[in-house]
Amino acid sequence: MEKTTKKEFLRAVKFTLISISAGIIQIGTFTLFEEVFKWNYWAAYLTSLLLSILWNFTINRKYTFKAANNVKIAILLVLAFYAVFTPVTTVLGDYLVEKVGVNEYIIMISTMVLNFVLEFLYTRFFVYRNSCDTAVKKVEATAEEKVEVDEQ
Repeated sequence: MEKTTKKEFLRAVKFTLISISAGIIQIGTFTLFEEVFKWNYWAAYLTSLLLSILWNFTINRKYTFKAANNVKIAILLVLAFYAVFTPVTTVLGDYLVEKVGVNEYIIMISTMVLNFVLEFLYTRFFVYRNSCDTAVKKVEATAEEKVEVDEQ
């Protein structure tokens, strides 16, 4: 396997594993809000989605994409994705649950799978397109500078 292909494959695997952990957070909190607190679908969905987004962004930025680009810009780009994704899935999900009678967990899991695929593509090829592994290079450059200073 070519080095770049292998690196991208491993990046996709890391993203998948971290997304699974975010999914556990989302399902767990969604269940808590739905079953214990008796929130309606949209309130439970939005809150659990927000918690999983924060987790997924933070962990993937550091471990999957190793990006050193501006955090504020990166989070704004991710929020732009969710500014479209969230209203569409919230309104459609609420309609399917409340009006059509589809089980809320079927809608939640379907939405999570869609989110996983779209978010990976958007994050990899838009948010971090030119900044993957720059945190590693930045650390290496800083270490090299330190060695040069120590040698003088």
